[in-house]
Amino acid sequence: MGLFAIVMYMKTSDFYYELPEELIAQDPLEDRSASRLMVLNRQERSVSHRHFREICDYLRPGDCLVRNNTRVIPARLLGVKADTGAHAEVFLLKRMENDIWETLVRPGKKLREGAMVVFGTEPDMEAEIIKVLPDGNRLVKFTYNGIFEEVLDRLGQTPLPPYIHHELKDRNRYQTVYAKYDGSAAAPTAGLHFTDELFEKVRKMGVETADVTLHVGLGTFRPVKVEDVSEHHMHSEWYRILPEEAEKINRTKKNGGRIICVGTTSCRTIESATDENGILHPGEGDTDIFIYPGYDFKITDALITNFHLPESTLLMLVSALADRDFILDAYRQAVEEKYRFFSFGDAMFIC
Repeated sequence: MGLFAIVMYMKTSDFYYELPEELIAQDPLEDRSASRLMVLNRQERSVSHRHFREICDYLRPGDCLVRNNTRVIPARLLGVKADTGAHAEVFLLKRMENDIWETLVRPGKKLREGAMVVFGTEPDMEAEIIKVLPDGNRLVKFTYNGIFEEVLDRLGQTPLPPYIHHELKDRNRYQTVYAKYDGSAAAPTAGLHFTDELFEKVRKMGVETADVTLHVGLGTFRPVKVEDVSEHHMHSEWYRILPEEAEKINRTKKNGGRIICVGTTSCRTIESATDENGILHPGEGDTDIFIYPGYDFKITDALITNFHLPESTLLMLVSALADRDFILDAYRQAVEEKYRFFSFGDAMFIC
């Protein structure tokens, strides 16, 4: 966890803003890089309005873009209770070991320890509730024929956030072009704006890319239900940083380049694994880091991110990087300028 340079009392309501529902993006744009880009210069306290494909205008040779290469899995499984045939839903959150997963289930009252849920016609897969966790989640053991990922790909649905009401026609539009390792319940959405062509342009101008992995759980989006922000506890999420990727990031920092995180999940990953001397360490484990105003960033210099929900931990994170009043004023401008919000919405570059 990071050190907090300033001890301050902040209320959850300090991060509220008004958002008209029609500004919540329901569908991805046909061209990923055609989204709008709001550029926040912290030193000048200035706001510029551009398009994402122009991001290179704000990058410099020697910078490093840090990306989260997790892949979203079709984590939503719709089945029936084996004994009654009643509809049941199992939502995969986190793989614990082999075929045992931490999950959300519905209806919770009907799915206690020992309950069985079946999926598919034969059935193709069965889930046994083996433990009810203190927070109401369930540990579930799956049995199936074949390879789990292939069965899941056939039976599961891509989990979209509850504020998206349209059906996603192409699953790949909720994946980044660099997604590699299966495990997330939600996409690292800041990366959705990048195309392979844009990355090629970035590399040609001397900007490096380094990949880390953090499997995004729903805890990232869990509403803050306490009045005092400091009393909120994040769910833990699994991350991994390979030695060669850590070396790229540390080398960039040593040579005076900027560490630019593509998304809040990349930021949380490297902040979790950086020591007080600003050195990023490779490794893997769980992190429950919660970044909010007063946090002293150890390695992150700039951030590419989407627009986040009012009173969310993600809005608190960007407010820690760029000053809450500056961020909320920028959000007010985004509403006035009719930017598109949330997962399939427009982007912000805080530099």
